[in-house]
Amino acid sequence: MRKITLGGPDGPRASVLCLGALPFGSSVDRDTSFAILARFVEAGGNFIDSANNYVFWTESGKGDESENLLGDWLRTRGNRSEVVLASKVGALPDPAKPGAFPDNAEGLSAEVISTQLDNSLRRLGTDHLDVYYAHMEDRSVPLAETVGAFGKAVVQGKVRVPGCSNHPTWRIDRARELAKQDGLAPYGVLQFRHSYLRPRPDVKLRQAGHVQASDELLDYVRTEDNLVLTAYTTLLFGAYTRPDRPLHEHYDHPGTQRKIAVLQAVATELGATVNQVVLAWLLHGNPLVVPVLGVSSVAQLEESLAAAELELSADQLARLAAAC
Repeated sequence: MRKITLGGPDGPRASVLCLGALPFGSSVDRDTSFAILARFVEAGGNFIDSANNYVFWTESGKGDESENLLGDWLRTRGNRSEVVLASKVGALPDPAKPGAFPDNAEGLSAEVISTQLDNSLRRLGTDHLDVYYAHMEDRSVPLAETVGAFGKAVVQGKVRVPGCSNHPTWRIDRARELAKQDGLAPYGVLQFRHSYLRPRPDVKLRQAGHVQASDELLDYVRTEDNLVLTAYTTLLFGAYTRPDRPLHEHYDHPGTQRKIAVLQAVATELGATVNQVVLAWLLHGNPLVVPVLGVSSVAQLEESLAAAELELSADQLARLAAAC
């Protein structure tokens, strides 16, 4: 599988498909999770994504399920050096804070970042993370404090590349400039919700903390050096192909049907699935977008893996771009 460099020329080499580990150890059991991870690595994938809050929102979830499962797998396989491992901080509920999520999120103070990083490293059984994201923004903490905490983690060797997800573009830019001014490692990897179909621009996503990649963000990544965008919910919870998973009303606008028609035509031309065309479209874009695969079976993974080898012609890309 093709690889890209994260965070500059000396950064880790990561596969262009990233395996999301959100359901591993909870709704996806240990054996199935291990099988998915093994097949991903066998296919040349090495970029694996988790967080310190997956999956606190379930009935019995605590937020450590995904990291614990990955730590178990890494110890069993003994392959930590072959994996580009990412996790996140900032969106775990803090029982000492009032209110419900996201109002009671732990936030991005230096103390939280340092403490939770050590907790993630312990669960994962490693001495460093290749990518460590600020999971959601926290305006109660000075941005310089957050940037300094991530920079310190890099100096300590606990993090290779800082990143952030679900932040406004201007805050990302300000954080990167603060880091550069202080001689610290800037955010080098971003993660946002993004897919071929897009909701109406005035929509507030119903999932707390989710932020849709905007045209401004895509332009920012396109023009900035040493910055990579990863994307989650790329297949819209199965809505592209599953009748039992209809599109949310947020996508109810005329451009959606035109885009679906082109997707289906291109998929037919290539003998591929619509899901594969969506993933290939992300990988053929400017900027290239790394899809974070959300799968719960090896069969679902196999479909996604094939997208990395799918070639879209200039004509097909132009038709996909023109549909709006």
